[in-house]
Amino acid sequence: MKNKKQGNNWTAYYDSDTSRYFAEIIYTSREGREQYDYEITAEIYSRLGTFSDDIDNERLIKTANKVYSFENTMYGTLGPEKTVWDEEANEAMNDCVKKGR
Repeated sequence: MKNKKQGNNWTAYYDSDTSRYFAEIIYTSREGREQYDYEITAEIYSRLGTFSDDIDNERLIKTANKVYSFENTMYGTLGPEKTVWDEEANEAMNDCVKKGR
């Protein structure tokens, strides 16, 4: 099984050690950077990349459980802000990302 799938703004990972799936969506603009991390299911992972439009892939990812959100603007109006919903899942995803890079 492929351990990584990628689009323009999203990347999905499969961790074969734990049999868990994760995805991150990152938006970067002149105003700053936003990152949203999710723990996804095997079904979602298998469907990612089958859509012709990245927006459809992002919509599918957003149906999963969000584990982390980060928003930082250049102008300082919002942040930096860091919110972690599930610390364990966030750490597991960070480990998975490190293995995949």
